[in-house]
Amino acid sequence: SYRRAGVTVDGAARPPSAARVQVPRALAAGGAAERCLSRGTSSNQRPKRPLTAYFRFVMDNRLAFREKNPEASNTELIKKLAGAWKELPASQKQVYEEARKTDWKRYGEQLAAYKAQLTPAQAAALKEEKRKQLARRRSIRAKRELNLLGKPKRARSGFNIFVKIYFRFYHFQRYCSPYLQLAQDDKVRYENEIKSWEAKMIELGREDLVRSKRQSLKKKPAETAKQTETAKAKASSSGKKAKLKKSEE
Repeated sequence: SYRRAGVTVDGAARPPSAARVQVPRALAAGGAAERCLSRGTSSNQRPKRPLTAYFRFVMDNRLAFREKNPEASNTELIKKLAGAWKELPASQKQVYEEARKTDWKRYGEQLAAYKAQLTPAQAAALKEEKRKQLARRRSIRAKRELNLLGKPKRARSGFNIFVKIYFRFYHFQRYCSPYLQLAQDDKVRYENEIKSWEAKMIELGREDLVRSKRQSLKKKPAETAKQTETAKAKASSSGKKAKLKKSEE
């Protein structure tokens, strides 16, 4: 029904496909690694982790399953492969597992050689790149969690609504009035929904997702500066009036 692990269609022995892992050029070429690193560092030059036993099975049998199911979507094809993997005897799974262990040992040697060629500056740069990648992943997970919890979307501006409808921006000043009103309505919608959502999060014990009072009551710097200027103008005006009154007396 499908190609067995380590056996071709005609029955001849062959190694699993993932076992044929190519050594990264930067490491296989000896001095080429130094030239590559001298141009800058990147995690793309780092040796790749070996495939798991399951993915090795998928790589070996994907084409055969595609030939048998030409009209199946990629999702349906993966489901069929996953089912075949579950039904695969343990003895055949062990072939893929042994190939993974062999490649993992090779990976450890390649990784050690790769790290040994890095200068302190290059190692620090790669460490910073990895830190940024982890931060991006945490940010994506946090956004996904908020979406699952049903957090309302932020209110859109009039310009955002206009562009979404017309995909243009050069007519905004001429036709902006109705969209500004729509933006105000959307802002009211957001404030109502976010208050309801935050109350629900407090009931669930997720106060960490609720806006702090300091943040919600925080004034914009521009508004604060405008109020300060208004107060100064009033004080100056009242002072002039007081001096004028004294001079008249």
